[in-house]
Amino acid sequence: MGYAHYEITRNGESIKAGYSVEATCEQDGCQEQIDRGLAHLCGAQPGGDEYGCGGYFCGEHLYMGVGPAQGQCGSCSDRWEKEHPDPEEAALPA
Repeated sequence: MGYAHYEITRNGESIKAGYSVEATCEQDGCQEQIDRGLAHLCGAQPGGDEYGCGGYFCGEHLYMGVGPAQGQCGSCSDRWEKEHPDPEEAALPA
């Protein structure tokens, strides 16, 4: 599978993803132009996983991720910190 263009299912809906798919940051009120490539992905897997929601965010709204996640949006980062108060344990995949 190439990562330039593919389809995923997120929240029961099929969407186009990949670094050649133009998009807008999914943070409410942000109009930053991005692509739906892995560099803008919240979590470790397109479509969402235990690390993130699978949304796509600009650099201002995507924060350092944990475990295999490269980044997390603010909501997922807050959720992760509440669920994993020990930072050393949080970085280790289950």
